[in-house]
This record gives sequence, structure tokens and C-alpha cells, in this order.
Amino acid sequence: MSVTLHWFLPTSGDGRTIVERFHANRTQGAPARREADIDYLAQVARAAEANGFVGVLTPTGTWCEDAWLTTAALIAETKTLKFLVAFRPGVVSPTLAAQMASTYQRISGGRLLLNVVTGGDAVEQQRFGDWHDHDQRYARTDEFLHVVRGAWTGQPFDFSGEHYRVAGATVLAPPNPTPRIYFGGSSEAALPVAARHADVYLTWGEPPAAVAEKIGRVRALAQARGRTVRFGVRLHTISRDTSAEAWLEAAKLLDALDPEQVRKAQSQLGASQSVGQQRMVALHGGDLSAGVRGLEVHPGLWAGIGLVRGGAGTALVGSHSEVADLIEEYHAIGVEEFVLSGYPHLEEAYWFGEGVRPELAARGLLAGQEELVTAG
Repeated sequence: MSVTLHWFLPTSGDGRTIVERFHANRTQGAPARREADIDYLAQVARAAEANGFVGVLTPTGTWCEDAWLTTAALIAETKTLKFLVAFRPGVVSPTLAAQMASTYQRISGGRLLLNVVTGGDAVEQQRFGDWHDHDQRYARTDEFLHVVRGAWTGQPFDFSGEHYRVAGATVLAPPNPTPRIYFGGSSEAALPVAARHADVYLTWGEPPAAVAEKIGRVRALAQARGRTVRFGVRLHTISRDTSAEAWLEAAKLLDALDPEQVRKAQSQLGASQSVGQQRMVALHGGDLSAGVRGLEVHPGLWAGIGLVRGGAGTALVGSHSEVADLIEEYHAIGVEEFVLSGYPHLEEAYWFGEGVRPELAARGLLAGQEELVTAG
């Protein structure tokens, strides 16, 4: 069993800090800010492809560019790179989503992967006209994916549920290959949906023991339905030639955070309905004063990014060998796919690709990577 590596497209912008600093006086200056224009995103995509990443995750939300349009524009900028497109099932028809995915597969030569984001922030969902509560959203996602897979068969598909009713749903031609569905969610409402529909169950980077417990639950639910699910983890990475250099970079990211930024971010994140987000917040408790090593929640796993960033809030920090050790630790509990990122995303793709990837290859963890690049 080998690992599959993915990178991340920063479609809300990029820079040398987690978030832009806001000082009362500008004596320290603002950090370098890179706008998410297509030229810069193309650089990141090409860097990911050159450094052996199979795909790139493109996020969804108010403060980033649309994932479908952005990645479609990058197809011609790359050759083999897959695009893990995040989208929300509650804001588009399932038949239209099936059609969009089928078209994307044809124009990209089969390079689409789908990240289904049910959504845990009520305020964000309501911006898009979605007023369902947390559990209703997962129930709707269950029906949504049922319709999408039905339409992909290429035969007229009928469905009548609580949230969707379609008659004769189909597409011009079934997608080839059928896009893998990546799905996350830590709540009791989410796990059965993952077991029924996910090809890859994604979790944010909690300590390995917590991830193992979650994997066990999803695997058991899937096996009860006669299904097999792959498992992936979403993490940041700070990898350098020595451990000291890596932790110095983490310290720089922490030093750039303003206490008021942290307070505001934690107030917002703490109100999230997402169980996964609540688990991320619980790792660090919003304590900026803990210092860089005080936010190490497992050897080499640093929770400092989650002080101000929603979603994935932990990073692999250490020498290239140490980061490979932690990846191997996750792999030993059943994680096969790693969706990674770093600040800035362009440079960090090279730090990981040139430093950690050879370590993983030497340990035999990248065997069969060529097949994964072309397989759906």
C-alpha cells in the first residue's frame, strides 16, 4: 500500500504568513501578498506537477475564486495533474453537477476528482441561500450523491426523496473514468454518508490515534454496506533540511499573528456547527501564548495554523526525514492519501517535493505512483 500525494491551490491568495498582519502602526510592514491570479496559480500547479503531486485541492467558499472555473482554466497549463475540485452540494442541482463533472472529464482527459463539502458554518451556507441545519445538510448530501451516481450511469434515473426529486436524470455520456468522490465530516450525521458514497474519506490532521479511531468507524460502516473506502488526511507542511530550521519557520508564522486576530478567529471558529472544526479548535484552545513548541500536539504535529485558519489547522513540522516519519505513522494506521499545503504554496511545494518525497520513495511508500496518476 503506497501513499498518494496532493497539493493545494491557494485561490484566495498566498503569502509568507498564514493571514495578513494588521498592525496599529505599519512599522513592521505588511507581508508579501500574492494575488490569486491565473498566472500565479499556474505556477503553483506546475510546481505541484513537477514535484510529483498527483492532484491539487481547490477550495470552495466566499473568500476564494470558484473552483470549477479556476481549475478548468489550468487544464491547459498542466499535463497530468488532477484537480480535486471542492464544491457544495446544497447550491447546485445534482443532475447539473453530474453533467459538469462529465464534461470536465472529457475536456481534461480524465483529470477530475471531486471533494464534496457539506458545510458546517451556518453563516457561510446562508450566504449561498442554504438555511438547512447541520444534520439536514448531510441528509441532503446523501440524496445528492445518490442522484449524481445515478445520472453517471448514462441511463435515465428517477429518484424521489425528502430533498430531491428527479425524473430521467442523465448525462450526454458517462464520465470516463468516473471521478473519485472525496468526502469529509466527523459528526454522527456525516459518517454513514461517507460509508455509503465516499471513495476517499478525508479528515483534518488530528493526532494519529484520533485519526485511527475515526478510520475504524468509517471502515466498519462501509464494510457493513459491502464497500471499501480509502482514507486521506488534510495537513500543512513545514519541511526543512534540519529540524531546527523547520521549527524556526513555524515560529516565524506564529510571531506574525496578532493576538486580536487570534481572538476574532477563535470566536468565529468556536461557533462553527462543524464537529471537525470543533475538534481542530480543541487541539490548541486558542492559546497564542503557548509558544511554538507548546502548540505541538503530537511529535512533529503543530496546531499553530489553526489559531487563525478554519479547516485544516495542523502542520507536519521537522526535517525531511522527520516529516516522512510522521507520514509513515499515519500510513501505518490506514491513511493512503495526503492533501498538503504550505506558506507560500509555491516554495513549500519544492521544499516537500525535493526533500520529503525522496525520503518516502526510499522507504517504498511511492511504489505504483505512476498508475495513480492515470487511474480514475
